[in-house]
Amino acid sequence: MHHPIRIAPSILAADFGRLEHEIRSVEAAGADLIHVDVMDGHFVPNITLGPVVVEGIRPTTRLELDVHLMIENPWDYLEPFAKAGADSITVHVEACPDPADTLDKIHALGKRAGIVMSPPTPVESVEPFLDLVERVLVMSVNPGFGGQSFLPEVLDKTRALARWREERGLSYDIEIDGGIKETNSREVAAAGAETLVAGSAVFGGKDYAARIDAIRSAAEQGRT
Repeated sequence: MHHPIRIAPSILAADFGRLEHEIRSVEAAGADLIHVDVMDGHFVPNITLGPVVVEGIRPTTRLELDVHLMIENPWDYLEPFAKAGADSITVHVEACPDPADTLDKIHALGKRAGIVMSPPTPVESVEPFLDLVERVLVMSVNPGFGGQSFLPEVLDKTRALARWREERGLSYDIEIDGGIKETNSREVAAAGAETLVAGSAVFGGKDYAARIDAIRSAAEQGRT
């Protein structure tokens, strides 16, 4: 049984000078959750935001704050982001010496746990942890910068995750992040993803509702 298609605007592409307005606007436009990319300048070559920003935006929306940690030593930052108001925390399998322990800690903090792999990392790297997560995130660009082009070769990972979920009776949602737009959301959904992270494809225009609806509609066509 398919999970519903959900659109997660990434605030990495928002106007940080009016972030509260941007978040309220995409919520009103039909977003299902808010994706928060956290980069530390070490695991990826860029720096974005920390727990203080999550704490600041928490009161602006009732939507899930989907925090994606692209950082070294994610264990050290789980509690600060949980206290700041993250609803779900997703960690890179490449950054965790003991992914199972890290995922258990996220659950102990009362949050939904997710695991993610970068494009060069084989999907088998997350397979041992599928029964410990509520979300698996497939990176469809190399992490670190917004505005990159979608890498279609990652769809094989998405198909594998969808197959394993069905075969094993698991219920994690499959999220995909990187270069998602109306023109590729159909094939992404057809491969098995249901949570689509979109940055510039949403925030790059004036009519957020039209952009979210277009991505969702194309994705739903991929289900037929």
